Amino acid sequence: MSVRNFLQFHFSSHRKMRQSIKNIFGFYPGNIFLYKQAFRHKSASLEHKSGLRINNERLEYLGDAVLSLVVADYLFKRFPFESEGFLTDMRSKIVSRASLNKLSEKLGLKSFMHFSNTDVRQMKSAGGDAFEAFIGALYLDRGYRFTKKIIFKRILDIHFDLDQLEHAEISYKSKMIEWAQKTKTNLDFKVIEEQTIQHRKQFKVGVFVQNKLLAEALDYTIKGAENLAAEKAWKILAETE
Repeated sequence: MSVRNFLQFHFSSHRKMRQSIKNIFGFYPGNIFLYKQAFRHKSASLEHKSGLRINNERLEYLGDAVLSLVVADYLFKRFPFESEGFLTDMRSKIVSRASLNKLSEKLGLKSFMHFSNTDVRQMKSAGGDAFEAFIGALYLDRGYRFTKKIIFKRILDIHFDLDQLEHAEISYKSKMIEWAQKTKTNLDFKVIEEQTIQHRKQFKVGVFVQNKLLAEALDYTIKGAENLAAEKAWKILAETE
């Protein structure tokens, strides 16, 4: 490929992604390279000369935290008289891997994603991961207030029916128990730590498979921490199948 053709391809690719993000989310991105990284799966990592592998895992980590905070804020304001347990359950339903995978598919994010040729069919949770990485990129690019606005107006208000979601049942703990019974695997949920932050107690729960810690999560209730940890464990199991 000539330099001219390379530059044309490079910048036309940028324009296409910028316009697609505008069409889906209602804004033009600033730093397009953040968004490109958000859609680069670890199977297609680029290697920096420092040895650092460039993919969307760090952005996914950041986006997960930002999304959880924004959803908590949204639910707190939408349901001013509901209990902490209700809010925790609703948040879990919205940010669950299955929910984010469906959302990613609905938004058409798969067309932006980069995989290796060999691993693409194994990446069952790649869509949800990419959406979280996108939120991480958005946060770095435009800040928290703008990110919150986009999630409220372009995601939660449009793509989630909270009345329907309120009555939907989702329990990753039950899924894990069913899997353990089916595969005759030893499974246990244990509170491994209690923390008090600003006079509020939080519980860290671990999911142990064959007496080995598979995943852990922190929440204000044991039930909430169990389900969050179970979701993480379920995701790990799905990726290893």
